[in-house]
Amino acid sequence: MLTREENERLTQVGPGTPMGNLLRRYWYPIAASSEMMDHPTKHIAILGESLVLYRDRRGHLGLIGDTCPHRRVSMIYGIPEDDGLRCAYHGWKFDGAGKCLEMPAEPPESVFKEKIRMAAYPVAELGGMIFAYLGPEPVPLLPRWEVFVRQDALRDIGVAEVPCNWLQIMENGVDPVHVEWLHQYFNNYILERVGKTDLRRPALRHEKIGFDVFEHGIIKRRVLEGETEDNEDWKTGHPVLFPHILVAGSTRRTTFQIRVPIDDTRTMHWWYTCYVKRPGVDTGSEEKIPFYQVPVPKLDDNGQPDWQTLDFNNGGQDMIAWYSQGPVTDRTLEHLGESDQGVILYRKVLKEQLEKNARGEDPMNVFRDAAKNVSIKVQLEEAKLAGGKYNRETSRRQGGATRFSPVLDAESEREEKLTQVATSPVV
Repeated sequence: MLTREENERLTQVGPGTPMGNLLRRYWYPIAASSEMMDHPTKHIAILGESLVLYRDRRGHLGLIGDTCPHRRVSMIYGIPEDDGLRCAYHGWKFDGAGKCLEMPAEPPESVFKEKIRMAAYPVAELGGMIFAYLGPEPVPLLPRWEVFVRQDALRDIGVAEVPCNWLQIMENGVDPVHVEWLHQYFNNYILERVGKTDLRRPALRHEKIGFDVFEHGIIKRRVLEGETEDNEDWKTGHPVLFPHILVAGSTRRTTFQIRVPIDDTRTMHWWYTCYVKRPGVDTGSEEKIPFYQVPVPKLDDNGQPDWQTLDFNNGGQDMIAWYSQGPVTDRTLEHLGESDQGVILYRKVLKEQLEKNARGEDPMNVFRDAAKNVSIKVQLEEAKLAGGKYNRETSRRQGGATRFSPVLDAESEREEKLTQVATSPVV
Protein backbone atom coordinates (compact mmCIF):
# COMPACT_ATOMS: atom_id res chain seq x y z
CA MET A 1 0.00 0.00 0.00
CA LEU A 2 0.98 3.65 -0.35
CA THR A 3 0.82 6.41 2.21
CA ARG A 4 -1.67 9.18 1.57
CA GLU A 5 1.17 11.52 0.62
CA GLU A 6 2.61 9.00 -1.85
CA ASN A 7 -0.81 8.42 -3.39
CA GLU A 8 -1.35 12.15 -3.86
CA ARG A 9 2.13 12.53 -5.38
CA LEU A 10 1.35 9.90 -8.03
CA THR A 11 -2.20 10.98 -8.83
CA GLN A 12 -2.33 14.79 -8.73
CA VAL A 13 -1.68 16.18 -12.22
CA GLY A 14 -2.38 19.91 -12.01
CA PRO A 15 0.16 22.66 -12.71
CA GLY A 16 2.97 22.74 -10.16
CA THR A 17 2.44 19.24 -8.78
CA PRO A 18 5.32 16.72 -9.07
CA MET A 19 3.36 14.34 -11.31
CA GLY A 20 1.87 17.22 -13.28
CA ASN A 21 5.39 18.50 -13.95
CA LEU A 22 6.55 15.05 -15.08
CA LEU A 23 3.55 14.42 -17.34
CA ARG A 24 4.02 17.80 -19.00
CA ARG A 25 7.28 16.51 -20.49
CA TYR A 26 5.28 14.45 -23.02
CA TRP A 27 3.04 15.01 -26.06
CA TYR A 28 -0.65 14.06 -25.75
CA PRO A 29 -3.44 13.51 -28.27
CA ILE A 30 -6.14 16.12 -27.82
CA ALA A 31 -8.32 15.61 -30.92
CA ALA A 32 -8.75 13.62 -34.09
CA SER A 33 -7.92 15.70 -37.16
CA SER A 34 -11.34 14.82 -38.60
CA GLU A 35 -13.04 16.55 -35.64
CA MET A 36 -11.69 19.89 -36.83
CA MET A 37 -13.10 19.56 -40.36
CA ASP A 38 -16.65 20.55 -39.45
CA HIS A 39 -15.92 22.66 -36.36
CA PRO A 40 -12.85 24.94 -36.32
CA THR A 41 -12.81 25.23 -32.51
CA LYS A 42 -12.86 22.60 -29.76
CA HIS A 43 -12.70 22.85 -25.99
CA ILE A 44 -9.70 20.95 -24.57
CA ALA A 45 -9.37 19.98 -20.90
CA ILE A 46 -5.99 18.47 -20.08
CA LEU A 47 -3.70 18.23 -17.05
CA GLY A 48 -5.91 20.54 -15.03
CA GLU A 49 -6.03 23.27 -17.67
CA SER A 50 -8.92 24.51 -19.82
CA LEU A 51 -7.99 25.49 -23.39
CA VAL A 52 -9.40 25.96 -26.89
CA LEU A 53 -8.00 24.26 -29.96
CA TYR A 54 -8.61 26.03 -33.27
CA ARG A 55 -7.73 25.79 -36.94
CA ASP A 56 -7.30 29.12 -38.72
CA ARG A 57 -8.37 29.81 -42.30
CA ARG A 58 -4.95 28.86 -43.62
CA GLY A 59 -5.23 25.45 -41.98
CA HIS A 60 -2.80 26.13 -39.12
CA LEU A 61 -3.61 24.87 -35.63
CA GLY A 62 -3.42 26.78 -32.38
CA LEU A 63 -4.02 25.88 -28.73
CA ILE A 64 -4.72 28.84 -26.46
CA GLY A 65 -6.55 29.76 -23.27
CA ASP A 66 -10.27 29.16 -23.30
CA THR A 67 -11.37 32.67 -22.28
CA CYS A 68 -10.56 36.09 -23.72
CA PRO A 69 -8.47 38.13 -21.23
CA HIS A 70 -10.58 41.21 -22.04
CA ARG A 71 -14.03 40.42 -20.61
CA ARG A 72 -13.67 36.65 -20.07
CA VAL A 73 -15.86 35.47 -22.94
CA SER A 74 -15.33 31.87 -24.08
CA MET A 75 -13.06 31.46 -27.08
CA ILE A 76 -15.03 28.40 -28.22
CA TYR A 77 -17.11 31.02 -30.06
CA GLY A 78 -13.96 32.51 -31.58
CA ILE A 79 -13.88 33.43 -35.26
CA PRO A 80 -11.00 31.82 -37.15
CA GLU A 81 -9.04 34.18 -39.39
CA ASP A 82 -5.93 33.81 -41.55
CA ASP A 83 -3.52 34.37 -38.69
CA GLY A 84 -5.38 33.49 -35.49
CA LEU A 85 -8.63 33.40 -33.55
CA ARG A 86 -10.78 36.49 -32.94
CA CYS A 87 -12.97 36.87 -29.86
CA ALA A 88 -16.64 37.16 -30.80
CA TYR A 89 -17.38 39.85 -28.16
CA HIS A 90 -15.09 42.77 -29.02
CA GLY A 91 -12.85 41.42 -31.76
CA TRP A 92 -9.60 40.93 -29.87
CA LYS A 93 -7.48 38.61 -32.02
CA PHE A 94 -4.84 36.13 -30.80
CA ASP A 95 -2.27 34.05 -32.63
CA GLY A 96 -1.14 30.52 -31.85
CA ALA A 97 1.54 31.80 -29.47
CA GLY A 98 -1.11 33.56 -27.36
CA LYS A 99 -0.05 37.03 -28.54
CA CYS A 100 -2.75 39.65 -28.96
CA LEU A 101 -2.63 40.90 -32.55
CA GLU A 102 -5.53 43.33 -32.64
CA MET A 103 -7.81 45.35 -30.31
CA PRO A 104 -10.14 47.02 -32.82
CA ALA A 105 -11.84 49.38 -30.35
CA GLU A 106 -8.60 50.74 -28.87
CA PRO A 107 -6.86 53.85 -30.28
CA PRO A 108 -4.60 53.11 -33.26
CA GLU A 109 -1.55 54.38 -31.38
CA SER A 110 -2.25 52.24 -28.30
CA VAL A 111 0.42 49.72 -27.26
CA PHE A 112 -2.00 48.00 -24.89
CA LYS A 113 -2.08 44.87 -27.06
CA GLU A 114 1.67 44.40 -26.56
CA LYS A 115 1.02 43.80 -22.86
CA ILE A 116 -1.61 41.11 -23.35
CA ARG A 117 -0.84 37.43 -23.76
CA MET A 118 -2.83 34.30 -23.05
CA ALA A 119 -1.76 30.71 -22.39
CA ALA A 120 -0.64 28.92 -25.55
CA TYR A 121 0.99 25.58 -26.27
CA PRO A 122 2.62 23.85 -29.26
CA VAL A 123 0.44 21.53 -31.34
CA ALA A 124 1.26 19.12 -34.15
CA GLU A 125 -0.56 16.62 -36.39
CA LEU A 126 0.52 13.04 -36.98
CA GLY A 127 -1.38 10.01 -38.26
CA GLY A 128 -4.75 11.76 -38.24
CA MET A 129 -4.39 12.94 -34.63
CA ILE A 130 -3.64 16.33 -33.12
CA PHE A 131 -1.12 16.40 -30.28
CA ALA A 132 -0.22 19.05 -27.71
CA TYR A 133 2.81 19.67 -25.53
CA LEU A 134 2.29 21.59 -22.28
CA GLY A 135 5.79 21.37 -20.83
CA PRO A 136 8.96 23.42 -20.63
CA GLU A 137 11.31 24.27 -23.47
CA PRO A 138 13.16 22.96 -25.35
CA VAL A 139 10.16 21.16 -26.83
CA PRO A 140 10.92 17.46 -27.45
CA LEU A 141 10.13 15.69 -30.69
CA LEU A 142 6.65 14.28 -31.18
CA PRO A 143 7.31 10.50 -31.13
CA ARG A 144 6.73 8.92 -34.53
CA TRP A 145 5.54 5.50 -33.36
CA GLU A 146 5.19 3.06 -36.25
CA VAL A 147 1.39 2.89 -35.98
CA PHE A 148 1.18 6.61 -36.79
CA VAL A 149 3.46 6.61 -39.84
CA ARG A 150 3.35 3.26 -41.64
CA GLN A 151 1.83 3.44 -45.13
CA ASP A 152 0.34 -0.06 -45.56
CA ALA A 153 -2.52 0.36 -43.10
CA LEU A 154 -6.00 1.65 -42.41
CA ARG A 155 -6.71 3.36 -39.09
CA ASP A 156 -9.48 4.51 -36.81
CA ILE A 157 -9.66 6.57 -33.64
CA GLY A 158 -11.97 6.06 -30.66
CA VAL A 159 -12.34 8.07 -27.47
CA ALA A 160 -14.14 7.98 -24.13
CA GLU A 161 -14.07 10.19 -21.05
CA VAL A 162 -13.60 7.91 -18.06
CA PRO A 163 -14.60 9.32 -14.63
CA CYS A 164 -11.47 8.37 -12.69
CA ASN A 165 -7.81 9.20 -12.18
CA TRP A 166 -5.34 8.25 -14.90
CA LEU A 167 -3.19 6.05 -12.65
CA GLN A 168 -5.80 3.39 -11.93
CA ILE A 169 -6.23 3.01 -15.70
CA MET A 170 -2.49 2.65 -16.25
CA GLU A 171 -2.11 0.16 -13.42
CA ASN A 172 -4.63 -2.09 -15.14
CA GLY A 173 -2.23 -2.27 -18.09
CA VAL A 174 0.49 -3.95 -15.99
CA ASP A 175 -1.93 -6.46 -14.46
CA PRO A 176 -2.06 -9.49 -16.81
CA VAL A 177 -3.99 -11.74 -14.42
CA HIS A 178 -7.15 -9.66 -14.63
CA VAL A 179 -7.69 -11.01 -18.17
CA GLU A 180 -8.67 -14.51 -16.98
CA TRP A 181 -11.11 -13.11 -14.42
CA LEU A 182 -12.52 -9.84 -15.74
CA HIS A 183 -12.53 -10.82 -19.44
CA GLN A 184 -13.26 -14.54 -19.05
CA TYR A 185 -14.91 -15.54 -15.75
CA PHE A 186 -16.84 -12.29 -15.36
CA ASN A 187 -17.53 -12.13 -19.10
CA ASN A 188 -19.06 -15.61 -18.97
CA TYR A 189 -21.29 -14.43 -16.13
CA ILE A 190 -22.36 -11.49 -18.31
CA LEU A 191 -23.22 -13.93 -21.12
CA GLU A 192 -25.28 -15.93 -18.63
CA ARG A 193 -27.16 -12.77 -17.66
CA VAL A 194 -28.00 -11.97 -21.30
CA GLY A 195 -28.74 -15.56 -22.33
CA LYS A 196 -25.70 -16.27 -24.51
CA THR A 197 -24.13 -19.18 -22.64
CA ASP A 198 -23.09 -20.85 -25.93
CA LEU A 199 -20.57 -18.06 -26.51
CA ARG A 200 -18.60 -18.50 -23.30
CA ARG A 201 -14.90 -17.87 -23.54
CA PRO A 202 -12.31 -20.59 -22.92
CA ALA A 203 -10.46 -20.58 -19.62
CA LEU A 204 -6.89 -19.40 -20.09
CA ARG A 205 -5.11 -19.62 -16.75
CA HIS A 206 -1.90 -17.78 -15.96
CA GLU A 207 0.91 -19.97 -14.69
CA LYS A 208 3.58 -17.26 -14.71
CA ILE A 209 3.84 -13.52 -15.29
CA GLY A 210 6.93 -11.35 -15.72
CA PHE A 211 7.98 -7.79 -16.43
CA ASP A 212 11.09 -6.13 -17.81
CA VAL A 213 11.99 -2.47 -17.95
CA PHE A 214 13.23 -1.43 -21.41
CA GLU A 215 14.11 1.86 -23.07
CA HIS A 216 10.49 2.86 -23.72
CA GLY A 217 8.76 1.50 -20.61
CA ILE A 218 7.82 -1.98 -19.41
CA ILE A 219 7.43 -5.27 -21.29
CA LYS A 220 4.60 -7.44 -19.93
CA ARG A 221 4.95 -11.23 -20.28
CA ARG A 222 2.82 -14.27 -19.42
CA VAL A 223 2.89 -18.06 -19.55
CA LEU A 224 -0.60 -19.52 -19.87
CA GLU A 225 -1.64 -23.00 -18.83
CA GLY A 226 -0.25 -25.53 -21.34
CA GLU A 227 2.33 -23.09 -22.74
CA THR A 228 6.08 -22.81 -22.24
CA GLU A 229 8.44 -19.86 -22.19
CA ASP A 230 9.04 -20.48 -25.92
CA ASN A 231 5.58 -19.08 -26.64
CA GLU A 232 5.50 -15.46 -27.81
CA ASP A 233 3.24 -14.51 -24.88
CA TRP A 234 6.42 -14.85 -22.79
CA LYS A 235 9.22 -14.67 -25.33
CA THR A 236 7.98 -11.49 -27.00
CA GLY A 237 5.35 -9.98 -24.72
CA HIS A 238 3.89 -6.56 -25.29
CA PRO A 239 4.79 -3.12 -23.97
CA VAL A 240 3.48 -0.35 -21.80
CA LEU A 241 5.04 2.84 -23.19
CA PHE A 242 5.96 5.24 -20.42
CA PRO A 243 4.15 7.04 -19.06
CA HIS A 244 0.65 6.68 -20.52
CA ILE A 245 0.27 4.18 -23.40
CA LEU A 246 -0.65 0.49 -23.42
CA VAL A 247 0.09 -1.30 -26.69
CA ALA A 248 -2.59 -3.94 -27.30
CA GLY A 249 -3.69 -6.26 -30.09
CA SER A 250 -1.24 -7.94 -32.43
CA THR A 251 1.25 -7.01 -35.14
CA ARG A 252 -1.48 -6.97 -37.82
CA ARG A 253 -4.03 -5.07 -35.73
CA THR A 254 -2.23 -2.89 -33.22
CA THR A 255 -4.04 -0.59 -30.83
CA PHE A 256 -2.46 2.19 -28.81
CA GLN A 257 -4.55 2.82 -25.70
CA ILE A 258 -3.51 6.35 -24.76
CA ARG A 259 -4.52 7.69 -21.35
CA VAL A 260 -4.62 11.50 -21.13
CA PRO A 261 -5.34 13.04 -17.72
CA ILE A 262 -8.03 15.72 -17.87
CA ASP A 263 -7.62 16.47 -14.17
CA ASP A 264 -7.26 14.44 -10.98
CA THR A 265 -10.61 12.65 -11.38
CA ARG A 266 -11.16 12.35 -15.15
CA THR A 267 -9.20 10.77 -17.97
CA MET A 268 -9.60 11.02 -21.74
CA HIS A 269 -8.97 7.53 -23.10
CA TRP A 270 -7.98 7.20 -26.77
CA TRP A 271 -7.94 4.02 -28.87
CA TYR A 272 -5.77 4.39 -31.99
CA THR A 273 -5.92 1.23 -34.09
CA CYS A 274 -3.73 0.44 -37.09
CA TYR A 275 -5.03 -2.32 -39.41
CA VAL A 276 -2.13 -3.54 -41.52
CA LYS A 277 -3.17 -4.43 -45.06
CA ARG A 278 -2.52 -7.93 -46.36
CA PRO A 279 0.12 -8.06 -49.13
CA GLY A 280 -1.46 -7.83 -52.57
CA VAL A 281 -4.90 -6.90 -51.25
CA ASP A 282 -6.25 -3.49 -52.22
CA THR A 283 -8.27 -2.15 -49.29
CA GLY A 284 -8.37 1.39 -50.55
CA SER A 285 -7.09 4.44 -48.70
CA GLU A 286 -8.37 6.76 -46.01
CA GLU A 287 -8.70 10.42 -46.85
CA LYS A 288 -10.41 10.89 -43.48
CA ILE A 289 -9.57 8.57 -40.60
CA PRO A 290 -12.85 7.45 -38.97
CA PHE A 291 -13.52 8.81 -35.49
CA TYR A 292 -15.96 7.26 -33.03
CA GLN A 293 -17.15 7.66 -29.44
CA VAL A 294 -16.87 4.71 -27.06
CA PRO A 295 -19.74 4.41 -24.56
CA VAL A 296 -18.87 4.20 -20.86
CA PRO A 297 -21.01 1.52 -19.13
CA LYS A 298 -23.22 2.86 -16.36
CA LEU A 299 -25.64 1.43 -13.84
CA ASP A 300 -29.28 1.49 -14.95
CA ASP A 301 -32.06 3.53 -13.36
CA ASN A 302 -32.45 0.87 -10.66
CA GLY A 303 -28.78 0.95 -9.76
CA GLN A 304 -28.08 -2.39 -11.44
CA PRO A 305 -25.40 -3.21 -14.07
CA ASP A 306 -26.48 -2.76 -17.68
CA TRP A 307 -25.36 -6.21 -18.83
CA GLN A 308 -26.04 -5.54 -22.49
CA THR A 309 -23.39 -2.80 -22.63
CA LEU A 310 -20.84 -5.20 -21.10
CA ASP A 311 -21.57 -8.13 -23.45
CA PHE A 312 -18.30 -9.04 -25.24
CA ASN A 313 -17.02 -5.56 -24.44
CA ASN A 314 -13.52 -5.81 -23.00
CA GLY A 315 -13.22 -2.03 -22.98
CA GLY A 316 -16.43 -1.66 -20.99
CA GLN A 317 -15.34 -4.34 -18.54
CA ASP A 318 -12.05 -2.54 -18.03
CA MET A 319 -13.78 0.79 -17.55
CA ILE A 320 -16.04 -0.44 -14.75
CA ALA A 321 -12.98 -1.89 -13.02
CA TRP A 322 -11.20 1.46 -13.35
CA TYR A 323 -13.87 3.89 -12.26
CA SER A 324 -15.65 1.73 -9.67
CA GLN A 325 -12.51 2.15 -7.54
CA GLY A 326 -13.65 5.75 -7.11
CA PRO A 327 -12.51 9.01 -8.73
CA VAL A 328 -9.09 8.52 -7.07
CA THR A 329 -8.62 5.11 -5.48
CA ASP A 330 -7.42 5.14 -1.87
CA ARG A 331 -4.21 3.13 -2.08
CA THR A 332 -3.71 3.36 1.70
CA LEU A 333 -6.40 0.64 1.95
CA GLU A 334 -5.10 -1.76 -0.73
CA HIS A 335 -3.42 -5.13 -0.10
CA LEU A 336 -1.07 -6.09 -2.93
CA GLY A 337 0.03 -9.69 -3.53
CA GLU A 338 2.66 -11.45 -5.65
CA SER A 339 0.41 -11.21 -8.72
CA ASP A 340 0.62 -7.40 -8.44
CA GLN A 341 4.33 -7.26 -9.27
CA GLY A 342 3.62 -5.27 -12.45
CA VAL A 343 1.76 -2.60 -10.51
CA ILE A 344 4.59 -2.39 -7.98
CA LEU A 345 7.19 -2.10 -10.76
CA TYR A 346 5.25 0.58 -12.63
CA ARG A 347 5.00 2.70 -9.47
CA LYS A 348 8.74 2.24 -8.91
CA VAL A 349 9.47 3.47 -12.44
CA LEU A 350 7.14 6.44 -11.92
CA LYS A 351 8.98 7.42 -8.75
CA GLU A 352 12.37 7.09 -10.47
CA GLN A 353 11.25 9.33 -13.33
CA LEU A 354 9.78 11.86 -10.90
CA GLU A 355 13.22 12.14 -9.33
CA LYS A 356 14.94 12.50 -12.72
CA ASN A 357 12.54 15.25 -13.70
CA ALA A 358 13.05 17.04 -10.38
CA ARG A 359 16.82 17.05 -11.11
CA GLY A 360 16.18 18.71 -14.47
CA GLU A 361 16.98 15.60 -16.51
CA ASP A 362 14.92 14.24 -19.40
CA PRO A 363 12.72 11.41 -18.12
CA MET A 364 12.27 8.11 -19.94
CA ASN A 365 10.81 8.21 -23.46
CA VAL A 366 11.48 11.86 -24.23
CA PHE A 367 12.76 12.08 -27.83
CA ARG A 368 15.27 14.61 -29.10
CA ASP A 369 17.26 12.73 -31.79
CA ALA A 370 15.49 13.07 -35.14
CA ALA A 371 17.48 10.17 -36.60
CA LYS A 372 15.93 7.84 -34.03
CA ASN A 373 12.45 9.26 -34.54
CA VAL A 374 11.69 8.29 -38.13
CA SER A 375 9.53 5.25 -37.31
CA ILE A 376 9.73 3.82 -33.80
CA LYS A 377 8.86 0.12 -33.73
CA VAL A 378 8.16 -1.81 -30.54
CA GLN A 379 7.90 -5.56 -30.05
CA LEU A 380 4.45 -7.14 -30.03
CA GLU A 381 3.00 -10.62 -30.34
CA GLU A 382 1.82 -11.93 -33.70
CA ALA A 383 -1.25 -13.49 -32.08
CA LYS A 384 -1.32 -12.91 -28.32
CA LEU A 385 -3.01 -15.12 -25.71
CA ALA A 386 -2.39 -18.77 -26.55
CA GLY A 387 -1.59 -18.11 -30.20
CA GLY A 388 -4.83 -16.22 -30.75
CA LYS A 389 -7.08 -18.91 -29.28
CA TYR A 390 -8.71 -16.33 -27.02
CA ASN A 391 -9.81 -14.36 -30.08
CA ARG A 392 -10.61 -17.18 -32.52
CA GLU A 393 -13.03 -18.98 -30.21
CA THR A 394 -14.99 -15.85 -29.33
CA SER A 395 -16.82 -13.07 -31.11
CA ARG A 396 -14.89 -11.32 -33.88
CA ARG A 397 -15.93 -8.00 -32.40
CA GLN A 398 -14.47 -8.56 -28.91
CA GLY A 399 -11.32 -6.80 -27.81
CA GLY A 400 -12.12 -3.46 -26.29
CA ALA A 401 -13.27 -0.35 -28.07
CA THR A 402 -12.64 -1.81 -31.52
CA ARG A 403 -16.05 -3.50 -31.31
CA PHE A 404 -17.45 0.00 -31.99
CA SER A 405 -15.04 0.64 -34.84
CA PRO A 406 -16.41 1.78 -38.23
CA VAL A 407 -13.38 0.14 -39.87
CA LEU A 408 -13.72 -3.24 -38.18
CA ASP A 409 -16.80 -4.42 -40.11
CA ALA A 410 -15.11 -3.91 -43.47
CA GLU A 411 -11.85 -5.33 -42.12
CA SER A 412 -13.61 -8.45 -40.80
CA GLU A 413 -15.51 -8.94 -44.06
CA ARG A 414 -12.27 -8.77 -46.04
CA GLU A 415 -10.61 -11.18 -43.60
CA GLU A 416 -13.43 -13.70 -43.97
CA LYS A 417 -13.25 -13.55 -47.79
CA LEU A 418 -9.50 -14.05 -47.68
CA THR A 419 -9.94 -17.04 -45.38
CA GLN A 420 -12.52 -18.55 -47.75
CA VAL A 421 -10.12 -18.14 -50.67
CA ALA A 422 -7.23 -19.63 -48.72
CA THR A 423 -9.22 -22.70 -47.65
CA SER A 424 -10.98 -23.35 -50.98
CA PRO A 425 -9.87 -26.59 -52.69
CA VAL A 426 -7.67 -26.26 -55.75
CA VAL A 427 -9.42 -27.62 -58.87
